[in-house]
Amino acid sequence: MIYRNAMSTIERQAKGFPVIAITGPRQSGKTTLAKLAFPKMPFVSFDDEQMRAVATENPQDFLLAFPDGCIIDEAQRVPKIFNAVKYYVDKAPSKMGLYILTGSNQFNLKHGITESLAGRVAYINLLPFTVGELSNAGILTDDPFRMMVKGQYPPLYDRDVDPQDWYQAYIETYIERDVGSLVNPGNKLAFKKFISLCAHRSGQLLVLSALAKECKVSIPTISSWLSILESSFIVYLMEPFSSNLGRRLTKTPKLFFLDSGLLCHLLRIHTREELILSPYKGHVTETFAINELLKERFNQGRPPELSFYRDKNGLEVDAIAQWNTKVAIEVKSSTRPNAEFQKNLMKFVKLDEKSTYETKVFYLGDRLFTIHGTDYVPWQKWTKGNNMESS
Repeated sequence: MIYRNAMSTIERQAKGFPVIAITGPRQSGKTTLAKLAFPKMPFVSFDDEQMRAVATENPQDFLLAFPDGCIIDEAQRVPKIFNAVKYYVDKAPSKMGLYILTGSNQFNLKHGITESLAGRVAYINLLPFTVGELSNAGILTDDPFRMMVKGQYPPLYDRDVDPQDWYQAYIETYIERDVGSLVNPGNKLAFKKFISLCAHRSGQLLVLSALAKECKVSIPTISSWLSILESSFIVYLMEPFSSNLGRRLTKTPKLFFLDSGLLCHLLRIHTREELILSPYKGHVTETFAINELLKERFNQGRPPELSFYRDKNGLEVDAIAQWNTKVAIEVKSSTRPNAEFQKNLMKFVKLDEKSTYETKVFYLGDRLFTIHGTDYVPWQKWTKGNNMESS
């Protein structure tokens, strides 16, 4: 069993909140984490049709069967359960960690919670394994390209399955099961094409009009589909940096897939050799690096607080982390450090003289260097022992 870094956060939250909500993409390990964190709690799943029917008919009586609380998997599938949870939480206001709710659709889960459980719930978003988690378990490859192609979804590490077979089944299941009720049946094929087009834009600025034109649908439809991908933790939109630097900055967000393996599958990159030779190598690497930062924050129960900088003169910084320490970040797909990699970081730091930034370069080598005050951090140590931790 691979230890999840989010475990300590859930244990902390359970001391101060009666309800814990664990969200994340399908197959990211939410159910396993909940069971490990609360091994003595009864477990029910609303993926079970019979259990779902009983809970829908009379949710308060359903919860009577669990007087000391329970884990409810895919809670959003029974919307009435949230009011019932509120009823029992309010009857025992001193009891913390009473109900653990999990769900793979962030929008539906949060909607139900917002309507009924505001102020009573703590959230944690669980993404696939981190590099650190795989390293601690002794199963991390020493090849970053192989790592990015395989991806980090838990089933790829606890069963004998070909990644490409798994991703193909994952995409089909995701579209048919999670998206089926949210997308007009006549747009299913267009939505599938839309996912592929998004993959070709991971790590790049998101231009809605271009996507709408290629999918032959309206811009509002594209916006709606993006919301679906976001709420299902398939993609993440990074907002541009906002500061009064006297520069004309882009207002367009950047799109990132939330797993490099799923991204590579959609790009039809199936081997490390194909990735090394691919024109998308840089975008996949940036996606991988940003994912690790997002996992670091989510596992601590914190908001991302990540942005990127791009002005009308072409100056760009891949990521700016505004955590306890402000960090300007450049991501490179090279296996060797080069002082040229930090040029944009130095220009940015000079622009924002009122703030103090550390500067870091993520690269695919295996040694930590400091060149002219900038840390060159290898991929294995990106969020481990290199001051990228936050609190």
